[in-house]
Amino acid sequence: MSETEQELARDLGFLEAYTIGLGTMIGAGIFVLPSIAAAQAGPASMLSFLGGGVVSLLAALSLSELATGMPRAGGSYYYVNRALGPFFGSIVGWGMWAGLTFASAFYMIGFGQYLLPGLGQYVGFLAGWGQIGITVAALVMAAILTGVNYYGVKETGALQNVIVLTLVGLIIAFLGLGVISGPTIQEFNPNGWPAVAATIGTVYVTFIGFEVIATSAEEIKNPSRNLPLAMIAAVVTPTLMYVGVMFVSTGTLSIDAIAASQIPVADVATEFMGSLGALAMIIGAVLATVSSANASILSAARVNFAMGRDRILVNWLNEVHDRFRTPYRAITATGIITLVLIAVGVGIGTLAEVASFMYLVTYALVHVAVVVLRRADPAAYDPAFRIPNVLYPVVPAVGLVACLAVLVQMSVDVVPLVGSVGGVSVQLPVTPTPVGTIGTLLVAFGVVWYAVYARDRASSVSLVGEAIAPEPIAVDGTDRYRVVVPVANPQTERDLLRMAAASAHAHDDENAEVVAVNVIEVPQQTSLSQDLEFEEERVERQRELLESARDIAAGLDIGLQTRAIVGRNAGSVVLDVIEETDADHVLLGWAGTRSRRDHVLGSTIDPVIGRAPCDATLVKLGDVGERGGGDVMVLAGEGPHAPVAARRAAEFVASADGDASLTLFNVQEPGEDDQGRGPMERGEAIIETLADRAGIEYMNYEPRIEVADDIESTVIEAGKSYDTICVGATRSGAVSQALFGSLPETVGEQLDRTVVMARGPEESPISVREAVARWLDG
Repeated sequence: MSETEQELARDLGFLEAYTIGLGTMIGAGIFVLPSIAAAQAGPASMLSFLGGGVVSLLAALSLSELATGMPRAGGSYYYVNRALGPFFGSIVGWGMWAGLTFASAFYMIGFGQYLLPGLGQYVGFLAGWGQIGITVAALVMAAILTGVNYYGVKETGALQNVIVLTLVGLIIAFLGLGVISGPTIQEFNPNGWPAVAATIGTVYVTFIGFEVIATSAEEIKNPSRNLPLAMIAAVVTPTLMYVGVMFVSTGTLSIDAIAASQIPVADVATEFMGSLGALAMIIGAVLATVSSANASILSAARVNFAMGRDRILVNWLNEVHDRFRTPYRAITATGIITLVLIAVGVGIGTLAEVASFMYLVTYALVHVAVVVLRRADPAAYDPAFRIPNVLYPVVPAVGLVACLAVLVQMSVDVVPLVGSVGGVSVQLPVTPTPVGTIGTLLVAFGVVWYAVYARDRASSVSLVGEAIAPEPIAVDGTDRYRVVVPVANPQTERDLLRMAAASAHAHDDENAEVVAVNVIEVPQQTSLSQDLEFEEERVERQRELLESARDIAAGLDIGLQTRAIVGRNAGSVVLDVIEETDADHVLLGWAGTRSRRDHVLGSTIDPVIGRAPCDATLVKLGDVGERGGGDVMVLAGEGPHAPVAARRAAEFVASADGDASLTLFNVQEPGEDDQGRGPMERGEAIIETLADRAGIEYMNYEPRIEVADDIESTVIEAGKSYDTICVGATRSGAVSQALFGSLPETVGEQLDRTVVMARGPEESPISVREAVARWLDG
């Protein structure tokens, strides 16, 4: 890669991407929409959900190709803007933002309904608040979610996963017990097929979640497989669940009862799950609506960023907060609009339908974008996943027609409209619907915005964008010895790189290489690209670090590869780099103190040391003595990682410019062993065996043996006479208290010399969960 380019970490596997989409799609829709859908189309509304799933599946296939061909933040907006230009980009960008804010308001009203009328049946003070109470509850929760995303609370990602798994379990239980109870469908299609078709538009809001996966395309591992698979799974799973829920609901309660219910799924559950089951569904609905709204607010901010990057929207809106590292203005604007929609009393059905309308417009243009890019075949478009030839151009053509058909059904009623203009009677064959009118006005706003603001600012070039996240350069061959070194501190960078170079030089000098990695961590609420766009100071500091690394490497006469990466978690990013480069060794710096909270040695160090499939070395640079050289002492023991520490020590001594010495130090308790050997004889045997195991018998080293009862104190006292102390990991298996073992880490904490802790490749068996996740990630 070039000296100035940054990479975005691909840290989302199939499960994470699938959960992101499912978290939105399995939200309020499945709990609130049954009453609205049943009122419009009766039991046949289950076909409306099925139709929505088919329309979404077609869009998911087109989006998968676009997302793997141009993996950038912004999702559908980005693809349409590049393929069709900023005119349509303005329509889609504003449409997506409006759709997500209307959807967020819809979810929050659903939250209020299940919180007050729902939980009010079980918690007295929540009962009897009426519609005003529902609105207030929706406003409060919307404000809280806006604040959570504003402050960038990291725990929301993990909480989202727990909520999604809980909801899936609840719905499966609901469907299982509901089918066993024997639902009976009465008149299947009381309102006719036009009502079924129109209801697709009403319920489509619940299918927009897979778009969130496309907006995260740049962060997904193995996107050619995981992205389309996650999208398809995120569409098929809720579609089957929605059809099942409508079948059970309309077969258990009368249509009038469902249509009148504010908590339809809970009321249905009461019939065959009892009050306890209904309570579980109410709690699930509360969690689902919160989860969905949170995901929508986050996604809206990312669409804003993409529009600002292309100068369609004022970039001021996307500034990243100095402290919280979140796009606080975009999040605040989204939250305010959501609050306004709730406060003015827009009906929950209208909120759902407008959100659906805007996304159907978006997906219609997405299908067009696929065809345009296929025919133009620009150099910048090289999708890892392509719609199979047997399905192209059928998928985008049918998808476009399907989106337009639903939009027409939503926009007009087949009832003549009679009016007068200037005293002249006018009759139209159809009557525009409120939803069609609002949707058309929002599209018109996008057109006007382009004409007034964006036309003179936005680039008219459709396929050439800012190369914010280029693909990393492929490494040439796997026989090169590589040492990965995360660098973050200019004060320690030179010493760490010098020690890494010493390890590399011990192998084939022509092929040895050091990989210097710097990671800018970004909270979940901020797009990775967005942080690059607005964090000029941090990006410049990153560049300076890696430029300094190149200067240092030139002086060390070692090959160097630099990786500037923006990601969610530095430890995970470093592990990915180790895997991508097929590294043999990773060397990290350590401050010499233990973490007091969630981690042992540090949030970056713990996952790397615990999981790296190669040699791992942790270095605490000393305040006195020569760092990583001078007089070097190795703690000679019988543990499996002692030879690794001995090899590190030998590498440092061999590369030292001046005088350097190597001592193999062993501590023995007094007394003879079972074989009648005294402590000195035992110590000599251990040192000789270690030298042979480490392959350093050719080195000149001094054996040193101490006899003492307190091994730890003796080691620490002896270490004060040396410049560098090398210790092998003493732990075996998963030990929660330590990563290297208590002795190495105590030595590192208490000595003011340079302390090197080393272990060999992590060979512990992976768990069943890790194995399944690895298999799913391909």
